Amino acid sequence: MSLWLSLIVLLPLAALTVASFEEGLAGFWEAVTAPVALASLRVTVGVSVVVALVNALMGTLIAWVLVRDDFPGKRIVNALIDLPFALPTIVASIVLLSLYGPSSPVNIHLNATQGGLVVALAFVTLPFVVRSVQPVLIEADREVEEAAASLGSDNWTTFRRVVLPTLMPAIVSGTGLAFARAIGEYGSVVLIGGNIPRETQVASQYIQQQIEIDRPVNAAAVSVALLAIAFLTLFLLRLYISRAQQREESAE
Repeated sequence: MSLWLSLIVLLPLAALTVASFEEGLAGFWEAVTAPVALASLRVTVGVSVVVALVNALMGTLIAWVLVRDDFPGKRIVNALIDLPFALPTIVASIVLLSLYGPSSPVNIHLNATQGGLVVALAFVTLPFVVRSVQPVLIEADREVEEAAASLGSDNWTTFRRVVLPTLMPAIVSGTGLAFARAIGEYGSVVLIGGNIPRETQVASQYIQQQIEIDRPVNAAAVSVALLAIAFLTLFLLRLYISRAQQREESAE
């Protein structure tokens, strides 16, 4: 297992890190802090934060409806949630460009805007929060909610004080995974994003651009910066979940 992990994960990451420092620490810093590189990182992180927050709200709402409500076509909707995992992301970009591009049939034009980036990234990261929250809702003790209602709590108070604390670790977990996924996305934004430097160019597009103009060190340096952001996100996520589990165990 260690050999497989090394071949698939550790060696490529090590090679990428070494490549990013080919011109020394000064060269790495210059590559990461170049104005266009910083702009692409700001756009990437900013849009990814917005997408993660939107998913935290909408993903939780969708999970709630799928678990607590019955309606015609529920199984179909539940199956469609996983579609972004199976659909090639470039196909998603083509669909979104057809729907929200210059020839939009619904007269909504998001091509080459940060709004288009948000829509594209929200699509590919939708399942993370939904699939994180669903199992918790299924296992949640409905009797506690009924007891709170019998004591006079309204629906909002019951949700805020009884349901939400139970769901919060799952919501945070799904939101963190959605953010980590969004910062490295390329396929779904390549067409609808427009790739406009300092405006809609995300870090993955900047990396591709640097490779095309034969600046592999710059591409590797920004890649390592993205890797660091993703690693920090996952580390904080793991830390939060561990502490949440410890609090739950101590409460029992």
